[in-house]
Amino acid sequence: MDWSQIGGGVISTLLMLGISVLFTAVIGLPLGILLFLTAPGQLLQNRPLYAVLSFVVNILRSVPFIILMIVAFPLTKLLVGTTIDVPGAIPPLVIAAAPFFARLVETTLREVDRGVIEASQAMGASRLQIILRVLLPESRPGLIAAVTITAVNLVSYTAMAGAVGAGGLGDLAIRFGYYGFQPGVLIVTVLILIILVQLLQTAGDRLVRRYIRK
Repeated sequence: MDWSQIGGGVISTLLMLGISVLFTAVIGLPLGILLFLTAPGQLLQNRPLYAVLSFVVNILRSVPFIILMIVAFPLTKLLVGTTIDVPGAIPPLVIAAAPFFARLVETTLREVDRGVIEASQAMGASRLQIILRVLLPESRPGLIAAVTITAVNLVSYTAMAGAVGAGGLGDLAIRFGYYGFQPGVLIVTVLILIILVQLLQTAGDRLVRRYIRK
């Protein structure tokens, strides 16, 4: 077993995961807030806009990641200039994860006590102030949980991305473990992915408990 290859696969997987989580949060958080605000009965109620956003989010969430990655090849090529290795995996990972995260954000914001929002409105808070000083702070534990769930899902996505040349642990598992008849490589990559998921989940749970206590 070539441990240098395993180490390179771990680094590639962590790069894909870190960058995709960052861009997923940057895109998915505003999208989730917009979904919440434009929903019926909310601050910016807009049924047509909400219907369109919800439809697009549901469509993107429905497409299996492998298919989405292949369909997104032209866009990926346009954005990063390649469809392979770590750069080629980032756009499809974000396209797959951002709608999922946005829906989690919307669900989390719905759990904020309506009375707190109404009290802020009565005190003359603007919509932006309500978002930044009420909605986001009140929903912080839920948002951290949403990031954790999304990151865990992205670990599995990065592994699947290896099937189409994205590199990382998934690529090693398929090329050497499966096609190369090296079960040791397959077992090691799976164990590393399991450990990574456990670490992410543990860290997320601790942060959630910390902010719930506050």
